[in-house]
Amino acid sequence: LWKRNGPHRGCAAAGASLVININASPYHAGKGRQRLDMLSQRARENGLAIAYVNCVGGADEVVFDGQSCIVNADGTLAARAPQFAESLLTFDYDPESAPGGEEMTDLSRFEPETVAVVNLAQAEHLARAPLEVLVAQAMPPEEEVYTALVTGVRDYLHKNSFRQAIVGLSGGIDSALTAAVAVDALGPQNVLGISNPSEFTSLQSVQTTKQLAHNLGIELVTMPIGPALEAMRKSLAVEFPQDHPGVADQNLQSRIRGTLWMAVSNMTGRIVLSTGNKSEMAVGYATLYGDMVGGFAALKDVPKTLVYKLATWRNRDAKLIPGEIIQRPPTAELAPDQLDTDKLPAYEVLDPILEGLIEEQLSIAELVEQGFNRELVASIASMVDRAEYKRRQAPPGVKITNRAFGRDRRLPITNRYRRR
Repeated sequence: LWKRNGPHRGCAAAGASLVININASPYHAGKGRQRLDMLSQRARENGLAIAYVNCVGGADEVVFDGQSCIVNADGTLAARAPQFAESLLTFDYDPESAPGGEEMTDLSRFEPETVAVVNLAQAEHLARAPLEVLVAQAMPPEEEVYTALVTGVRDYLHKNSFRQAIVGLSGGIDSALTAAVAVDALGPQNVLGISNPSEFTSLQSVQTTKQLAHNLGIELVTMPIGPALEAMRKSLAVEFPQDHPGVADQNLQSRIRGTLWMAVSNMTGRIVLSTGNKSEMAVGYATLYGDMVGGFAALKDVPKTLVYKLATWRNRDAKLIPGEIIQRPPTAELAPDQLDTDKLPAYEVLDPILEGLIEEQLSIAELVEQGFNRELVASIASMVDRAEYKRRQAPPGVKITNRAFGRDRRLPITNRYRRR
């Protein structure tokens, strides 16, 4: 159906007035509107009513959003099922009311003798009142994406025989949103939060983590990393003494946390949900074998600016995610007074550039023409290219954009091409 001269065109030429299209159309944000526009166009072009039957549920990275629908031959929406929910959509269709389509003569690809013809107009009519028509409302953008994340997490775990999950809680927005998604997907009794404070963890992070766990109704265990970190620092110092701890020390903290999460996973049979977002994965602002560990990544395809919008939306009825978590400047808390903006542009600046480079596949020159600073765009593009080896080792995660890492955007790690 996505192609203008697809099989539906031959069906119309052969005299059909209704096409039933059995589909598994993967979701990304805004796909429902895009799909409906396409169906309306195909219906008008061919004078065909279209019953579009779509899959529901998650399969690895992909989520299917349902929204099965029926479009009249004039392109108007006749009936539509809900998003992200299995349902039975019923509709009374009158084949005699369908107008004729365009003149079509190309039937070379079809063999009429193999096609069973069913004349609905001659079928016996049931003695009943017309069925009630359901036209389900489409979800607002944030609700749609959030529901896709919940569906993806729930189905990935359940279809792979997991019932419980672990989320490392740092006091930051990403882990808070991941925990909220996990609770909505699995139930609070099936989510375990683990807090791993260090010498750099602020009192605010400790307090907001406890408040988040209380609000979500999940169990929270605290496992400080200080003793393990000091032991590993001493081991390293024997051969690699350092006057001032740098990136290696910061990554060491993250890897100790990841090791503890995976140990608890082995001991309890729970799966670890990693908490990194798409913006961080794009530029490599993540630690291999540290915060990247896990069996599934709920926010892998969610840009940081959208993370904030989703958290705000989730708080619409009850303030589950403490306001301090949403309002505080993002920080990894791996060094004194550390902020994400120490190494990255503000996410309000970074995300539009990443969208241009990744989803829209624009060149540096094309982004500069849109008004972005050339040096900044070139620097971000270089970070995206260099981080490919990290993304290759990341767990799968829910796809919510039209170009997700791993599934849709696949580039070689080893190559001589670099954007300039």
